[in-house]
Amino acid sequence: MKWPEKVTIKEVGPRDGLQNEKAFISTEDKINWINQLSLSGLKYIEISSFVNPKWIPALADALEVAKGIHRVEGVTYAALVPNQKGLERALEANIDEVAIFMSASETHNQKNINKSIQDTFPVLREVVQDSLSARKTVRGYVSTVFGCPYEGRVDIDSVLRVSETLFDMGISELSLGDTIGVANPKQVQDLLELLLKRFPAEKLAMHFHDTRGTALSNILASLEMGITNYDGAVGGLGGCPYAPGASGNLATDDLVYMLDGMDIKTGVDQEKLFLAAKFIQEKLDRMLPSHNLQARLAK
Repeated sequence: MKWPEKVTIKEVGPRDGLQNEKAFISTEDKINWINQLSLSGLKYIEISSFVNPKWIPALADALEVAKGIHRVEGVTYAALVPNQKGLERALEANIDEVAIFMSASETHNQKNINKSIQDTFPVLREVVQDSLSARKTVRGYVSTVFGCPYEGRVDIDSVLRVSETLFDMGISELSLGDTIGVANPKQVQDLLELLLKRFPAEKLAMHFHDTRGTALSNILASLEMGITNYDGAVGGLGGCPYAPGASGNLATDDLVYMLDGMDIKTGVDQEKLFLAAKFIQEKLDRMLPSHNLQARLAK
């Protein structure tokens, strides 16, 4: 098997990890945690979300966090942006990259964004155009790519249509989300076989949740297809407020442990990542699902 020599890991814990937490992590602790992640060798950190605070109260301090962190040269600091109002705040925070999002399934899109897929496109197109005008890169997320909590299996034609539309808007990368963690390696490769006929591998990223314990298997399937960009959340934090049953993201620390053992370069320091995972676990005051974290703590 020919594996890639290196991959890029995009840390989404401060946003996708914390958005579902009932406990509010203080602004000071968020800043401290992101500063730790910045020194771990990670080159991309999604620090928060500029959605209406009444929808995601855990991230109500997005602007304060963005202005309070110490920015390390060479690290991209991104944030999720739903609309023009969110973009105004994101630009005030001087984030490096704007992340837009929508679903491949109609029902989840309605629950998550309160709009149909068709009605979401013009809103996002405006955000992308204004972001590019402000000289910001734009990353797109497509949720429920492999399965929807309301509709079950998602039509692959819907995934292709949403993906093509987002790329036509001018995004530089598309993250394909297994929001409820139902994907298996064959399903991953079947989808990628179609997508890679339309888009280059370097413009695609995979975003797996470990609900059923298949996230690392799906990473291996993606590596075989030439994908080198992956999302993760330190400690295995995460879930989706509008996807019942969704568990945490693939733990960044588990992913780095596996890739390091395979001699695939990540540039990430395992020890610093462990300390960052330990820090946020203590702040949340609950055990996180990362296997690597728990194995280290058990020693």
